[in-house]
Amino acid sequence: MSKHYLELSGIDMRFRTDKGEFEALKNVNLRLKKGEFVSLIGHSGCGKSTVLNLVAGLHEPSSGGVILDGREVDGPGPERAVVFQNHALLPWLTVEQNIALAVDNTFPHQGKAERQERVRHFLELVHMGHAAHKLPGEISGGMKQRVGIARALSVDPKVLLMDEPFGALDALTRAHLQDSLMEIQAELGNTVIMITHDVDEAVLLSDRIVMMTNGPSATIGEILPISLARPRNRVALSDDGHYHQLRRRVLSFLYEGHNKVSPLDKKARVA
Repeated sequence: MSKHYLELSGIDMRFRTDKGEFEALKNVNLRLKKGEFVSLIGHSGCGKSTVLNLVAGLHEPSSGGVILDGREVDGPGPERAVVFQNHALLPWLTVEQNIALAVDNTFPHQGKAERQERVRHFLELVHMGHAAHKLPGEISGGMKQRVGIARALSVDPKVLLMDEPFGALDALTRAHLQDSLMEIQAELGNTVIMITHDVDEAVLLSDRIVMMTNGPSATIGEILPISLARPRNRVALSDDGHYHQLRRRVLSFLYEGHNKVSPLDKKARVA
């Protein structure tokens, strides 16, 4: 197994605007191991979604590159699946049909029975087998997000990319889905990059938290290893001093109001 499964190397990202060129990211370097769960956190506009889009292959970096499992990312592909905050389900298709659409497009050479079994397996994995024949409009927001996760996982992605997947949900539903995600990731071992604004969520779920500086020219300001034993229990962690220490470190970074990391003061962080 390669030590570095996913690598962002020397990433700069510039966009053309009516007011001229805008530099969103500057010298972003990040390495992930296979099966690692990494959260991106930072203030709005710090380039978190741009990083996710670069890994997804939706943007091409202005300089630098993204390497996944030894191959350069040069466009979208099923080995990188995205879970959006708004679930993005097709409203005229049932829950089962939404997942089947992804499976059929990714595995056209598999037999029909094998593809159907794959759909059923991932519906059961997210505890949504009972709602297979319902339309998205007939299920709750949390259930829709479970379906979105099942659809993403059903194509066997090497990397699961999650853009604030639980941000629009109520606190109790969000907690249930966080617990489910930890169970699923422990079972399947997917590499996960998740954007979040929720510090508690980041500490609970992550192996490392990548803290972004403010834009423009945003970069990685600090990478915090989360050395909490797994499996994790949110109730037990509420009395864990180390958990609160990690949480305070992230809050401290965010409230310090980082603008950028000067190359004269700090070398580009690589982990």
